[in-house]
Amino acid sequence: MVVRDALGAALPAAGVGCAFARPILARLAGERPGQEGPFSVESLTEDYEMGLRIKALDARTQFLRLRGDDGELIATRACFPAELGAAVRQKTRWIHGIALQGWDRLGWIASPVELWMRVRDRRGPLTAIVLAAAYLLLVIAGILGAADMAGLGRPWQGDPLIYTLILINFASFVWRAGMRFAFTANEYGFAEGLRAVLRIPVANIIAIMAGRRALFAYMGTLGGKLPVWDKTTHLAHPALMQRERAG
Repeated sequence: MVVRDALGAALPAAGVGCAFARPILARLAGERPGQEGPFSVESLTEDYEMGLRIKALDARTQFLRLRGDDGELIATRACFPAELGAAVRQKTRWIHGIALQGWDRLGWIASPVELWMRVRDRRGPLTAIVLAAAYLLLVIAGILGAADMAGLGRPWQGDPLIYTLILINFASFVWRAGMRFAFTANEYGFAEGLRAVLRIPVANIIAIMAGRRALFAYMGTLGGKLPVWDKTTHLAHPALMQRERAG
């Protein structure tokens, strides 16, 4: 969001911690004759879509990153679902709404900045395919390596280009994991920063499962089915958890 704001790109309204001026809400509502209100009830991610629609109207938007007197970031905090099924359902709705519905409903735009951001936002299904292929290749490589050590296969003769690509990808992974650790640890401490890195494989598995689920759900809508709103029930809230710790 910080980068989007700096580049002048559309700012997706992330649902929480957002404020809208009444005039822009009236303009959004006026764009949709026959519909009640400014929100797109057909969209699974109406908050994301609303942010892009505001930008399309050339309205002014701004992302504020501020700290309170106690030094803490001013933000609306929420816990991501702790159970696998709930986490997959939550991410499925995001991928379906942003990547697949967003392609249909919002299309593309010629601006290089906006084009890049929309490609980035809609990478979810492709990411799921790439991750699934990568983990499958990792398993195959392990099996072939074990077979080679047991003398059951011939040694793999790698191309220098392959080794270079592996090195570049590994360096990119280390960089991303380092950034993930640094930013998380800066706000929540060393232990949480370490957990953020250790959760990467779990996040990847959720992305694979959600990408598959979103794709099949979207294919169903192409056949005439209505999109299903998989609303996740959040049983834990940071404010309540903090109160319990204080008590």
